[in-house]
Amino acid sequence: MRCLLITSLLLVSPFVAGAGEEVNVYSHRHYDTDRMLFEKFTRKTGIAVNVVKASADQLIKRLEIEGDQSPADLLITVDAGRLYRAYEKGLLQPVESDTLKSRVPAHLRDPQGYWYGLTIRARVIVYARDRVKPEQLSSYEALADPRWKGKVLVRSSQNIYNQSLMASMVVAHGSEGAQEWAKGLVANFARTPKGNDRDQVKAIASGIGDVAIVNTYYIGKLLHSDDEAERSAGSNVSIFFPNQADRGAHINVSGAGVTKSAKNLENALALLEFLSGQEAQRAFAEANFEYPVNPEVEKPPLAKSWGAFKVDKINLSLLGKHSFEAVKIFAQIGWR
Repeated sequence: MRCLLITSLLLVSPFVAGAGEEVNVYSHRHYDTDRMLFEKFTRKTGIAVNVVKASADQLIKRLEIEGDQSPADLLITVDAGRLYRAYEKGLLQPVESDTLKSRVPAHLRDPQGYWYGLTIRARVIVYARDRVKPEQLSSYEALADPRWKGKVLVRSSQNIYNQSLMASMVVAHGSEGAQEWAKGLVANFARTPKGNDRDQVKAIASGIGDVAIVNTYYIGKLLHSDDEAERSAGSNVSIFFPNQADRGAHINVSGAGVTKSAKNLENALALLEFLSGQEAQRAFAEANFEYPVNPEVEKPPLAKSWGAFKVDKINLSLLGKHSFEAVKIFAQIGWR
């Protein structure tokens, strides 16, 4: 089925050669906000934005198959691990931009300019307000303590967010230290990992576990859901930012890189700069409950209500660099 889907993506393309000024985007993001921002960019510049949407793995595979003949100018995806994967496969090219450097802090972009972050996601601890006190929490590492046995919820190790979190643990503690942490965490699981981040919060609401590791923006999605049960689940947990006494909370990004095959290089760079600007950054943050990468842009009200926090400022390219080691650790300790 997966091969058939990739093939269908190759055969059906909205890109039309010779259609005037344009930029062709392969995007893993699926939000209405992105579409509206692309339309604003077109109105401002006259450059049409053509978009193909699919999963990150499908888009990366498509770029590999198409090679130099790919019509794509810009790859947009979520998680620095995936951006690193595209870079490692030789699918991106470095771009220099003083504008991007001034708007995207160094730890949120590739050191050589192969990709730039567009939004920040914090992967934090959420806890049941009625069963856990915030003073009982401290760090990701502390969740491996036996006191949390049968109380920890988290999604599958196949999820890229967890792979990047594990990679950050490798950076912080080395492979052996990360493996020991993972063993302790698995021993404390409330259930076999399943579902997405929303499902972990719902499981807390159902009493299955007391704490979960999730991305902050999922709490925003739950609180603004059309489903009353989801709103209730979101309102019954609180957010705790781990590791504030040492390296800071783990963060990741959605981001973009100019493809190696880009035929509209200047237009791709113009779009990337537009998306890092204040207007786009505010729209990203407010619509999807993410944090802006641009430090000049104020956090949206909900994110601001969660409080300021210290972030782990390792360069996010290291998450991709250590992703293979992270996956190996998951297999070795039985984190399904």
